[in-house]
Amino acid sequence: MYKFFLKPLLFLFDPEWVHYRVFALLKLVNRIPGMPLLIRAYYQVNDQRLERKLFGLTFPNPVGLAAGFDKDAKLFHELSNFGFGFIEIGTLTPKPQPGNPKKRLFRLPEDQGLINRLGFNNEGVTSAIERLKKNRGVLIGGNIGKNKITANEDAVSDYIQCFEALFPYVDYFVVNVSSPNTPNLRALQDKEPLTHLLQTLKDLNLKKESPKPILLKIAPDLTEEQLTDIIDIITTVKIDGVIATNTTLSREGLKSNSKTEVGGLSGKPVKDRSTAVIRFLAENSNQAFPIIGVGGIHHPEDALEKIAAGATLVQLYTGFIYEGPSIVKRINKRLLKEVR
Repeated sequence: MYKFFLKPLLFLFDPEWVHYRVFALLKLVNRIPGMPLLIRAYYQVNDQRLERKLFGLTFPNPVGLAAGFDKDAKLFHELSNFGFGFIEIGTLTPKPQPGNPKKRLFRLPEDQGLINRLGFNNEGVTSAIERLKKNRGVLIGGNIGKNKITANEDAVSDYIQCFEALFPYVDYFVVNVSSPNTPNLRALQDKEPLTHLLQTLKDLNLKKESPKPILLKIAPDLTEEQLTDIIDIITTVKIDGVIATNTTLSREGLKSNSKTEVGGLSGKPVKDRSTAVIRFLAENSNQAFPIIGVGGIHHPEDALEKIAAGATLVQLYTGFIYEGPSIVKRINKRLLKEVR
């Protein structure tokens, strides 16, 4: 029903406007007595064979929702009803910020992609915490970043603020230095500043009574030399894993008219590059750390491809928008066939 009725209707309107209208609708629907139970009964695949034990956590299944969809932790309960094994909120910054001027989100239907230049628009970490306090068992990742007005030399303090504030309310952390929509943010992926940032967070984490997993989210546009540096940093600092990958700046092979828009490209066009990065990291590190694969997963075969390349878990974003909520169920059912 989604692909043949709802999606054509939703795609008639501005994508960011639709996003928030759908949020409001899902909130409303889930307030109807019995409706959450019906949604879970239809979409969730509950089977112990889907469980993944990673970073000291137990994921009910390996299919998660990537950061950026529920930036402010407003809908994680409702979204989890669609069968996700985990929900990643954010990117959150210490202070609220409006992000870049609108229009800033563009569909590329001919390419099954999206371009966004949202710019870490969020209500700030404190606002999200108030909603996370009401979490009833959803496994949550906290994706953290820096405010736009914070200079790179002061960026570590922003990550520390988010880390300390969110620590009691999330199950793992993701350090986002790979969004192309905050000026100079990707410069933090360079070896020296990235090592300093991750080591600082690692040291803070080790002082906690029960440390939380820390992962790094990287761009798909890194060279092999830069990816080798990433491997070296992760194995030296001993953080817990990588999320590969964020959006790309590449526009190679696009057909859509919106391809000239500035911002990060996600969806099908980034699929192969994301998988290549996963494979490079896995092979050249000798699988020394877990990888969460994200980028261009629109069908179960795409998820299997990421897993075959070296990912342990996968995440959806653009594929969830183009394929609808049934994609989570379809991936999990396909994974069960693989373990028979």
